[in-house]
Amino acid sequence: MSGETPLLLEHATRDLARFAAGLRYKDLPPEVVEHAKLCLLDGVGVCLQGALLSWTRILQEVVETEGGTPVASLWGTGLRSSMSQAVLVNSTAGHGFEMDDIHKESILHPNSLTTPIALGWAEAEGEVSGQDLLTAIVAGYEVGTRVGNAATMALFLDGFHPQGTSGTFVAAATAGRLRGLDAVQMQHAFGIAGSMASGLMAAQEGAMVKRLHAGRAAQAGVLAASLAARGFTGITEILEAGYGGYLSSFSSRPVPEKLTADLGETWETLNVGFKMYPTVTSIHTALDALRHLISIHRLTHQDIALVEVGMGRMTYVHTAWPYRPAGITAAQMNLSFGLAVTALSGTVTAADFTEERLRDPQVLDFISRVKAHEDAEIEALGAPFRHACRMSITLRDGTVLRHEELNRRGSPENPVSFAAVEAKFRGNVAGLLSDAEAALVGRQVDEFEALTDFGELLSVLSADRRSAVRGEERR
Repeated sequence: MSGETPLLLEHATRDLARFAAGLRYKDLPPEVVEHAKLCLLDGVGVCLQGALLSWTRILQEVVETEGGTPVASLWGTGLRSSMSQAVLVNSTAGHGFEMDDIHKESILHPNSLTTPIALGWAEAEGEVSGQDLLTAIVAGYEVGTRVGNAATMALFLDGFHPQGTSGTFVAAATAGRLRGLDAVQMQHAFGIAGSMASGLMAAQEGAMVKRLHAGRAAQAGVLAASLAARGFTGITEILEAGYGGYLSSFSSRPVPEKLTADLGETWETLNVGFKMYPTVTSIHTALDALRHLISIHRLTHQDIALVEVGMGRMTYVHTAWPYRPAGITAAQMNLSFGLAVTALSGTVTAADFTEERLRDPQVLDFISRVKAHEDAEIEALGAPFRHACRMSITLRDGTVLRHEELNRRGSPENPVSFAAVEAKFRGNVAGLLSDAEAALVGRQVDEFEALTDFGELLSVLSADRRSAVRGEERR
């Protein structure tokens, strides 16, 4: 490394690699284990739900055409391919409908990356324990979210998609831990995976490719771990390099100290929450606020003349752009569309994202009544409140109603119950799995740390479900 470009934080990549390579199940606090299992259950549900969507099916067809050593399943299809191709497909499915989990500060959705890698490894390699898989999952959560924390919201505001960029470190740590990489190999795996980081946020305004960012990140991590295990080298100081490093290249305002602060003492895994609507997380407080006002005042959409929403800059840039019917991805990422559907239907569900609904005249009419603005006071609260909103509704009779939501439902600050996450899982697999199969998955995940045989769980995931008929499959 040139002396003209000093390190942002000396030995950060090395220290994270040592942590990931050295992590053992006995090191994990019980609450971290339980939360990781809940993320896993949610991850299985979102991956299966996304497996039959049109964009995932296109990718499945490409992978099937290309072939590959058939060691791991493309979930929901009965097809098998190589490990790296399987996670490419399954992680794309996991991020396929905006329902994977969310770590707010890093802007990452770890379970759409770790779930396919961990369970794909169990299928491809066979002899592995639930404790090993959970340890690898937590390694991925801890390393990847710290990379995202250090990159800060600037990475997103500079135009990069955290899932496809910082997500490569989630994947590399998970895959590397499963492969048993030592600390030096893990450091090289990070240096390889980070070099493959990619994903641009313009995809949010109407492109299938946003879903693929997760698949490519997962594939990058698996490939990086495989290469590092064979002696292939990566950028050993990829996180801290002052020129051409991950933080220096992807973020205009990094905070490198966050890479290793309280590593092994403060568990970022516990800061992961769950999505309770199939939309971009940043609008969830607004959806919660509108539902609250409609409920307590018994309003209909006809009663509402104007909805005004104040938010921080990140959420404003991310979601408040003018809506146009440009596909399901765009609708899921747009504040006005989510609020319009909520006003008309009382909530937002997967059933609302059809081509007909995107152009519904009632939806478009309500969208014209939504106004968003940056709220300086919310912005001043900082990153922990980047999802916060202040809402005011003006009724047809001139009455003005107000409500503030600082933390969305499903966040660590406003958590939902285990039963709510389980209900979300069952909703995601309804019509795909039988009640008995859904119950089996739930039991297997609940007992995950005691398992050494994943045959029953994998048989549920790998079975061909392509004959299932559900509304979202036609998209």
